Amino acid sequence: MDQKTASPSSPSPPPTTEGVGTPSDQTKKLTARKRWLSLLIGLFVLAGLGFGIQWWVNMRYIQSTNDAYVGGNIIQVTPQISGTVIAIKADDTNYVKKGQTLVELDKADAQVALDQSEAQLAKTVRDVRSFFPRNAQLQAMVNLRQNELKRLQEDLARREKVAQSGAISKEEVQHARDNLKSAEAALKAAEEESAASATQIDRTSVSTHPAVKEAASHVRKAFIHFARTILPAPVAGFIAKRNVQLGQQVSAGTPLMAIVPLDQVWVDANFKEPQLANIRLGQNVTLIADIYGNDIHFHGHVVGFGAGTGAAFALLPAQNATGNWIKIVQRLPVRIALDAKELAEHPLQIGLSMTVDVDTQNQKGPRLNETNALIPNYTTDVFQSIDQQANEKVRSIILANSAPSSKVTPSTPATPPLLSSAPSAPKP
Repeated sequence: MDQKTASPSSPSPPPTTEGVGTPSDQTKKLTARKRWLSLLIGLFVLAGLGFGIQWWVNMRYIQSTNDAYVGGNIIQVTPQISGTVIAIKADDTNYVKKGQTLVELDKADAQVALDQSEAQLAKTVRDVRSFFPRNAQLQAMVNLRQNELKRLQEDLARREKVAQSGAISKEEVQHARDNLKSAEAALKAAEEESAASATQIDRTSVSTHPAVKEAASHVRKAFIHFARTILPAPVAGFIAKRNVQLGQQVSAGTPLMAIVPLDQVWVDANFKEPQLANIRLGQNVTLIADIYGNDIHFHGHVVGFGAGTGAAFALLPAQNATGNWIKIVQRLPVRIALDAKELAEHPLQIGLSMTVDVDTQNQKGPRLNETNALIPNYTTDVFQSIDQQANEKVRSIILANSAPSSKVTPSTPATPPLLSSAPSAPKP
């Protein structure tokens, strides 16, 4: 019997099912795969829809730039007089307070000039004091001459009456007439001298006399010159760019060092021309400093626009009319004021890089502001105390050399009202 022919009585082997699932299992796997794919597509659609809503609501109004840098005031400390540097009391990176002494100049020459002016003022006050009693003396002399003239007039009248009877000679009468003429001349001379003396003190007192005021002005000038040998800090801040050295002979206006008040910094963001269309004053700004990273956000608002692009104010401005012209998108600086509290918590130095996002949704602000309302006003009062001390010096000299009855009051022109709000400065 052929071996390939199967026996009808032997059972057939069952078909193998290895690697092949049942139809129900394959359907379940395909359904699960479609479910996960649909879920993934739905998540992408939701994410895109959320981003679209976010862009439509907020992001389409945001104008951003990373071409932004911290700016601030760099206040030069310069002497107002010439002199030799004898002390330097601040160095780079030091923090100084307003009114703190930074540099001292030699005081020898200024002290000599101040002493001379004080002595001249004292002498002038004493000279002017003598005008008042002299004027009274000359007025008394006028009264004396008037009485003498009256006596001689009466004497002449009696002699002329007696001369008619021949009791006295005509020569004696003539002598009486000559004495009367001499008395009249003496009275006129006394009156002229008294009038000349009166013009020197007319409508004045010792303190308001022109000679005293002139001498007082020399004292003030010398005192201010002396006080300027000490250079105070006009504002509080950090010292930078110290150039002065001990023993250096400096002249007025020579830059010695600079002060940077880091509590008054701002940000200059340079936006491209197409980005400026919707930027307005007062719009809110979010900033990130490279020094602190993305975890720290600063907030501020737009306070102004530059008057021209950087190319317009460059040292060598572009010459676009020569023919070799390539259009370059220009940038315009936009000034942004920072929140003072955030700036105190995270200080910024001048020149640091910033990333700026301006929210342009609020379009109510003007494009340019011409009212000066947003322009900061920088003032210092550290130099006013010099005038105050000069006035006190003049007042003390006048009082020390005036008579007790002299009319010296704080409201006189020789001693203007004092500035009580000025900080104190080193006194000579």
